[in-house]
Amino acid sequence: MQQDDPQLIKRRELLFRTLHPDPAQASSAAQLLEGTAGILGLEPLSTILLRVTYDVRLITLSAIERSLAEVGYHLDNSLFLRLKRALYYYAEETQRANLGLERGCERCVEAFVRSYELRHRGCRDKRPEHWRSYL
Repeated sequence: MQQDDPQLIKRRELLFRTLHPDPAQASSAAQLLEGTAGILGLEPLSTILLRVTYDVRLITLSAIERSLAEVGYHLDNSLFLRLKRALYYYAEETQRANLGLERGCERCVEAFVRSYELRHRGCRDKRPEHWRSYL
């Protein structure tokens, strides 16, 4: 395969669940993923639909979705979408294996590190300090 092979550039759509504290998950997820190595384009099509264009040699759909779920985004998990995702995961892993790339990509780890850096850490208990000692 050539370096400029269009089969290596993937365009997928991520559908988020509607019941979430962030009503515009697609645009906030695009801001989170922006600048990640391997992601070539991010286009929020609606408040819950995000189109992602990426290079499969550098990052996979599985890594993108895992990093979003790790941060707290809720992807739609209907049966049809789970089957589509499973097919995409299998096809991408097979394509990466045929190219001689390792199973777990290094750029995928970078996506997790970036999402961890942007995550708010600390005490997540919303109660005031003096109420925390009570059950």
